[in-house]
Amino acid sequence: MQSIEIGRKGQTGWKGSHAAPPFATGTPPAAARLVSRHNRDIFREQRLQMHAARKQVFVDQLHWNLQASEGLYELDEYDRDDSIYLIVVDASGSGHLGSVRLLPTDGPHLLADKFAGLCAAGVPRGPDIFEITRLVTRPGLSRDEAMRVRRLLSLAIIEFALAHRVRHFTMMTHMTFLASVLAVGWDCEPLGLPVDMDGVAVAALRIDVDAATLGRLQAEWNLIGPALAFDLTQSAVSV
Repeated sequence: MQSIEIGRKGQTGWKGSHAAPPFATGTPPAAARLVSRHNRDIFREQRLQMHAARKQVFVDQLHWNLQASEGLYELDEYDRDDSIYLIVVDASGSGHLGSVRLLPTDGPHLLADKFAGLCAAGVPRGPDIFEITRLVTRPGLSRDEAMRVRRLLSLAIIEFALAHRVRHFTMMTHMTFLASVLAVGWDCEPLGLPVDMDGVAVAALRIDVDAATLGRLQAEWNLIGPALAFDLTQSAVSV
């Protein structure tokens, strides 16, 4: 598991950034940042805020059976050195507004290790396939603000794929969230029939990626221009 150097209980190394007020309505967030083992120290505060948001949403609100480090942060065994995070930051560059974790599928990942039964023909794996997990927006954002952040993350995911020769993504979703996933406009295919898990229907999807999808979503959402910031000082130059 990747260490985020939280330190002793109550000592986070930053002062309440995860509780910062959301960006003002009508003010667009800054671009998403690509965070990997090459630059994760630069984004330590944003990663702490990301793990705090994951705990608030997945543990406190959705009541998923997940561990919370120090009662504050949601991390699991897939928060590793080879994990990729796309983090949407606010205009100051310091506040986490939303994020997603991308995992290479030619190694251990959630779908293959714990939910392979969702895939009727086997779990898709390979160097050109990544898994999407832990997509979250910061609690406290308005519905419109959260939507803008999710759209920016969706474009950033595609831009990441095109830049790194990723052809497909896999992901799991509760069926109650399927309409929201499809509404993004991704080219999705089910990998199997939904399966009941603890009273909740869950399914796995494959998302196909190409430049046409990026152009279509950019035009539909009027978000022309890079969604994923990439500079030599604050973004990873390789994954």
